[in-house]
Amino acid sequence: MQKRKLGNSGLEVSAIGLGCMGMSFGLGPAADKKEMITLMRKAVEKGVTFFDTAEVYGPFTNEELVGEALEPFKGQVVIATKFGWKPNAEGRWSDLDSRPEHIKEVAEASLKRLKVDAIDLFYQHRVDLDVPIEDVAGAVKDLIKEGKVKHFGLSEAGVKTIRKAHAVQPLTAIQSEYSLWWRQPEKELLPTLEELGIGFVPFSPLGKGFLTGKIDENTKFDSSDFRNVVPRFSPEARKANQSMVDLLTKIATKKNATPAQVALAWLLAQKPWIVPIPGTTKLHRLEENIGSAAIEFTTEELREIENASSQIKVEGERYPEHLQKLVGR
Repeated sequence: MQKRKLGNSGLEVSAIGLGCMGMSFGLGPAADKKEMITLMRKAVEKGVTFFDTAEVYGPFTNEELVGEALEPFKGQVVIATKFGWKPNAEGRWSDLDSRPEHIKEVAEASLKRLKVDAIDLFYQHRVDLDVPIEDVAGAVKDLIKEGKVKHFGLSEAGVKTIRKAHAVQPLTAIQSEYSLWWRQPEKELLPTLEELGIGFVPFSPLGKGFLTGKIDENTKFDSSDFRNVVPRFSPEARKANQSMVDLLTKIATKKNATPAQVALAWLLAQKPWIVPIPGTTKLHRLEENIGSAAIEFTTEELREIENASSQIKVEGERYPEHLQKLVGR
């Protein structure tokens, strides 16, 4: 597995990471714990060194799972986790809280669940407008000085916020959605990250599974699956967006690859400091995703993909309105 450095930070990780959320939360019922521990350990054997979780996934159960699975590999892998949510009066994790004292409490709890001495990469999960980003960055800076956190990141933040945070405590990585069917980061985000020397970690690099070609308008999701409320996953949108999968399938045939591998290899080809974190609960999918790192495109092939994909209008918003409000702030 090739390695990549996240911006100027010196943090080196595998070119393909593993998003662990779906093992416990968000995409249907939690998967079997023993199977997921085996899967993560297989990922390490195959060269994956970058794992992504968050306290809110579960909540807590995903961090515990990741901590148990990766405990034998202490010092050999990089674990990213996130702070910034809290339960509301009904117990639902829908309220933001990035007060410095809360960040420090979360760090202590995450360290225990992850069974590590320091959090490798600590992201603010969503920008909290009630807390100045300088205070958030300052709190993480304190944790770095104390040796409890190694690197600071932001998730789904806007470029002004990124600049303000970076001035207080240099950012190692920004996490946001980015794929062939969500190109928004190219407008402002990627140029800003390049200028500041910050790495980029695209989540949902396979369009929450859609770009694998295994989902169509007739696919039924479990009642606990987040995709049920995503406008882009309505049956009408899925039918309309099939043309993007058709394009990936056509390119995949030429490259002797799968649509998923083409989608991931395209992301890797955009910048050397981009590290996608596709999630999976299946070993054969893990192997398929890892295989994408070996695929290279010529300049001509990239131009063809660009020309063909730019003709496709993707239907449906990527988030329901209440979540879209929290993005790019």
